[in-house]
Amino acid sequence: MKTFESDCRLKSLSKQNTTRRKNLTCLLFIYFTLTACKLSPYLSFILLSSLFTQSTSINVIRVRTNRDHTKEFKDKTGDISYIYISKMYSSMKLCFIPLMAAIAMKASSLSTQDLHSFYLYLEKKSTSLTMFTISLILGWTLYIMNRPKPVYLVDFSCYLPPSHLKVSVKKIMSHVRVIREQGMWAKTGEHDYLMDFVEKILERSGLGQETYIPEGLHCLPLEQTMTGSRKETTDVILGAVDNVLRNTGVSPSDIGILVVNSSTFNPTPSLATIIVNKYKLRDNIKSLNLGGMGCSAGVIAIDVAKSLLQVHRNTYALVVSTENITQNLYLGNNKSMLVTNCLFRVGGAAVLLSNMSRDRKRAKYKLVHTVRVHTGSDDRSYGCATQEDDEDGLVGVSLSKDLPMVAARTLKINIATLGPLVLPIREKLRFFVTFVRKKFFDPKIKHYMPDFKLAFEHFCIHAGGRALIDELEKNLHLSPLHVEASRMTLHRFGNTSSSSIWYELAYTEAKGRMKKGDRIWQIALGSGFKCNSSVWVALRNVKPSANNPWEDCLHKYPVEIDI
Repeated sequence: MKTFESDCRLKSLSKQNTTRRKNLTCLLFIYFTLTACKLSPYLSFILLSSLFTQSTSINVIRVRTNRDHTKEFKDKTGDISYIYISKMYSSMKLCFIPLMAAIAMKASSLSTQDLHSFYLYLEKKSTSLTMFTISLILGWTLYIMNRPKPVYLVDFSCYLPPSHLKVSVKKIMSHVRVIREQGMWAKTGEHDYLMDFVEKILERSGLGQETYIPEGLHCLPLEQTMTGSRKETTDVILGAVDNVLRNTGVSPSDIGILVVNSSTFNPTPSLATIIVNKYKLRDNIKSLNLGGMGCSAGVIAIDVAKSLLQVHRNTYALVVSTENITQNLYLGNNKSMLVTNCLFRVGGAAVLLSNMSRDRKRAKYKLVHTVRVHTGSDDRSYGCATQEDDEDGLVGVSLSKDLPMVAARTLKINIATLGPLVLPIREKLRFFVTFVRKKFFDPKIKHYMPDFKLAFEHFCIHAGGRALIDELEKNLHLSPLHVEASRMTLHRFGNTSSSSIWYELAYTEAKGRMKKGDRIWQIALGSGFKCNSSVWVALRNVKPSANNPWEDCLHKYPVEIDI
């Protein structure tokens, strides 16, 4: 843990230093250009000072806004406006484009005599010119050496369970009734009522008839043992990792970073250690095991790997996302805890990242942005999804009534933070104008929701449930085609927790829709409460990799889902 924190601090300092060097280099270049074009040094200094002041003000506003967002739930509209205003403020630097154009026009009109005079002037100032040239070369060299490394997604793989683990709603209900009759389920006087509740949830969940549950839950009696749980998770993560290494041809010894996330199953030795042992990874590998972070942990793992790739150069990072079903089946009678039994299914994904420029040619995607929002300082957010004992002492995940409200608020913050990074200026201006009108002229005006379809071609919304997908489709004004990958993933594989966004991306690839330059928005929500986003851009027309999880059933999709 200490190593990870120090790595993150190094990365943060490196990023700050890089920004400062870039600013200094640009300032020196523009200053000398203005002076050479016969503007007074005093005027040049004033112009550059105003540019530098704008640049630093943006950082202060951004930091202040993020801190306010994560500490309290106040009027979010006002806070969100600060983010958009600060981003629009940063675009004021575009005002210097006409200035540079004027300088270029002036330079183009110079005569041969003017150039000769300028040459004689430089001869007299040879010492200053030499110092400037050395400074420029040094600054450029430092920038090249310390600039943030791009992160490429070389390939990824989603686990496809064996066909004998498939279950239908009818088979699940038959299995549940047998379990209750054999006394393996907590007894209650509301037997029929609870069975009807579970069946209704299953029918309305959006899950299809070919999802997967682990082998231990097919057995009678149930095998909810550590051995069964470990077997389920090992089969998933090794199956996904085997496939991604086989498809890329990368040697395990070349992997320098390993990040594994599983929310509720974290044995000793850790899941990361299982991978290290299986593939004999090198002894100086930077390995991390993320636990208890819910369905949004897949994006968190990507963000952690990205940070480490900025510190450790010329290496690969392997990210593995999964969840365990065997040990987390709830056998009680609390309705809010029974919901998770109906939604979660077996699944997992392995993602291979690289920071080496030579991998750009074969990589599928480039990571553009990651945005993480954590509202756990608020009590309602903290307690909306909690693993705890029920009235009978049975462990399950309880979902509170505050969950929809908390999810909406956290999502709103994430969207507001991401929007200024990806939306075109036109959408930012519309938001700002609407905000001003509502604030000062007509409070009844509805808030303007930016059109994110102008920023992204593909949306990978966490397949947490039908209601979640419906709500995001409505609020973001998306078309059925935009949420097709999410709905079909929920139908075919169920809620596979943090790996669901990768099944959705695999679906888009399998359909042949991923073209060069397309932008992808992966968004996931999880307990805590957290909402995390990652933005990718396709580097080529992406074809599905071997053993794509959709290749045996793609001809059936999309399907009509009856609710």
